[in-house]
Amino acid sequence: MSVPLSPIVSLFDTEQQEASHDQWFRAKVEEALHSEKPRLPHDAAMAKVQTMLEERRKARANHSVV
Repeated sequence: MSVPLSPIVSLFDTEQQEASHDQWFRAKVEEALHSEKPRLPHDAAMAKVQTMLEERRKARANHSVV
């Protein structure tokens, strides 16, 4: 049985949802820690995010002009 949670206490509706998300998140962190993929330096990651944000802003600006 799942106990409802207060929105003040948790982002999830039930303890079961919260536990499920926590398990999923921990598995993703473990996977990333053991990954053999090349690391992306922080500056490069932030530059990539900034580029993506700029592209979305441009797309929204072009879409709202129509």
